[in-house]
Amino acid sequence: MTTVQAQACRVIVADDHPLLLRGLADLLQAMPQVDLVEATGSGTRALAVIRDRKPDVAVLDVSMPDVGGLAILRAIREAGLPVRVIFLSATMTGRQIAEAIGLGVWGLLLKDYASDSLLDCLREVIAGRKWLPEDLVTKARRGGGVDIRSDIAGLTPREKEISALVCRGFSNKAIAGMVGSTEGTVSIHLHNIYRKLDISSRTTLATLFVQYQSQISDSA
Repeated sequence: MTTVQAQACRVIVADDHPLLLRGLADLLQAMPQVDLVEATGSGTRALAVIRDRKPDVAVLDVSMPDVGGLAILRAIREAGLPVRVIFLSATMTGRQIAEAIGLGVWGLLLKDYASDSLLDCLREVIAGRKWLPEDLVTKARRGGGVDIRSDIAGLTPREKEISALVCRGFSNKAIAGMVGSTEGTVSIHLHNIYRKLDISSRTTLATLFVQYQSQISDSA
């Protein structure tokens, strides 16, 4: 991906906390290389602006009452929009971080440090470099302190088999042929897996299954 031109970086920021939103907007407006497209407290509005005006960077609260940051990031990815997303959060679970990384998030910021770190994070992202603090990435790898084994244990043998094949990068069609089923049945199994693990993408499933295999290996 080409580097965003600093002098023309168009940014949208979305957070449902008015004081934080105002503070972040003021910070961004003070940056000469930033053109603040909009500051909004609505995820629905943010997604509409992203689709219509296609900013270079979107700074998004992970948890908003209407449409949260992860849902917006999934929509951006599905639409193939060249928008670099930075997430803001008071707290992020290991699974949320894993899913965000899997979906291609460019930056992760905890709200407690947003005012101190946002400008540095944004400069890195504008320059084409990701801002993913090691402590948050480590949290994702560890599943946020959750014992993934207990979650995977709730899957049926067929669901575990399909999860392992997803982890290896096979498509639903390929998996169907390998397990002697239909593509539609594999899709149903995946839907059930997502529901049981409280996830929403193949990338996150693969990440969790790698964590599961690592935990099994460490305890052997």
